[in-house]
Amino acid sequence: MLKKDIRQAYREKRKRLSPMERSKLDDLLLIQFQTIDLPFISNLLSFWPIDKNGEPNIHLITGYIEFRNPGLIIAYPKTDFAAHTMTAVVPDESAGFALNQFDLHEPITGEELLPAGINMVLVPLLAVDRKGNRVGYGKGFYDRFLATCSPGCIKAGFSYFDPVDEIADTGDFDVPLDLCITPQTVYVF
Repeated sequence: MLKKDIRQAYREKRKRLSPMERSKLDDLLLIQFQTIDLPFISNLLSFWPIDKNGEPNIHLITGYIEFRNPGLIIAYPKTDFAAHTMTAVVPDESAGFALNQFDLHEPITGEELLPAGINMVLVPLLAVDRKGNRVGYGKGFYDRFLATCSPGCIKAGFSYFDPVDEIADTGDFDVPLDLCITPQTVYVF
């Protein structure tokens, strides 16, 4: 399947899930994630899920990683739509988050965390294939950012659904995931 077809199909699949179904699936995602034997994580790039897009509740995963890794530094993406870039920002506790023009929660202020120092990135997605290639929202922000991370950085996605067989139109610029956690299993690529 092509990315545009997958994107449309998986947006629809998510819309059909009730809030109660999503909550149950979020709990199952956390349970599956807890089965992974991860190394110590000192610097994490998480993201604020977009509720209207039916994204998994990544706050549960971020909280678990923080519990398991004392002293964890957590950054969140801040996007520059004019330059098509994304930075990892550790939010100032007193400032919090604000919605940007695309309904993304971003840190208001904070210190940038350089990609080379990040141990793990939680990557939003709509779907993934059996090779770890993902379909996101189509702007390429994460692929450009992940390309600058260290080779040892763990790239993890979370999906309510099993992988598709193949994304037919992946390109050289696409950065595959290392893991995708679903409610039933953990896929390692």
